[in-house]
Amino acid sequence: MDAPGIVGRFAPTPSGLLHRGSVLAAIGSYLLARASKGRWLLRMEDLDTPRLQAGADSAILRDLERLGLEWDGPVLYQSTRIPAYAEALAQLQRQGLAYPCACTRQEIRLAGGIYPGTCRNGLPADRQGRAWRLRVPEQPRVFHDLLLGPQRQFPALEGDFILQRADGIFAYVLASVVDDAWQGVTQVARGEDLLAVTGRQCLLQDYLGHGRPVYAHLPLILDGQGRKLSKSDGASPWAEAPARAWMSALTDLGVPLPADLSGADMPTLRAFALDHFARRLPAMPNQSFNRTLRYD
Repeated sequence: MDAPGIVGRFAPTPSGLLHRGSVLAAIGSYLLARASKGRWLLRMEDLDTPRLQAGADSAILRDLERLGLEWDGPVLYQSTRIPAYAEALAQLQRQGLAYPCACTRQEIRLAGGIYPGTCRNGLPADRQGRAWRLRVPEQPRVFHDLLLGPQRQFPALEGDFILQRADGIFAYVLASVVDDAWQGVTQVARGEDLLAVTGRQCLLQDYLGHGRPVYAHLPLILDGQGRKLSKSDGASPWAEAPARAWMSALTDLGVPLPADLSGADMPTLRAFALDHFARRLPAMPNQSFNRTLRYD
């Protein structure tokens, strides 16, 4: 499913409605892809079934349409892609890179919170594998962030990570890598909270023989307690008018709005933003966005 040129994507989890932070991620990823005359795909990351909220996917689609964010092609639901993740795991198993783990979350917490490699060289006596982990090397992974510049991460500092959970659900880090490759994604623009997992994704891309997209980590919006807005912490759903949401997102992205756009409608603001990003892209990452945003 490769496609020429830039291919970006927005990949929400339908565990609740969009909030201001997820609207920022949607608009930011859309602008970075469309300003390069690229495609923008939509993917529902609906693997973590205990977290899903009935009807949230339809509500997200309606909100994106209200925002004037038109995606290319059909929406991809990860729940339809289970065989692809199973094959990727089997490939890693054949390479000797994935191994079964018997440890529980409580055992890992008692060991300090970072997996200590208990099952790395074989399961302990009388224990059965519950999950599958990736054998992580000591070497760092280096990648370029469109907004933050060169990055160097050591995935081994966090220990061998989960590929498939004890309940059978495939981990986000594996599924997202498999789907980005299958969809031909060349640009991943998302919140800066996911910067920490990028080294792991680069490692999987290398092991699975996939190309590496360009990453662009957008600024986070924090609540009054300094926490990232998230659906799990009860962040308020987006309820602004579309034009107001665009104005908020552009402000959060550090885009100065001319005075004559203060009362503009959503299509006008979107056209202005696309033009602004098209002219600004060649200077990135020398020009940076605001990195700490508060939403009280």
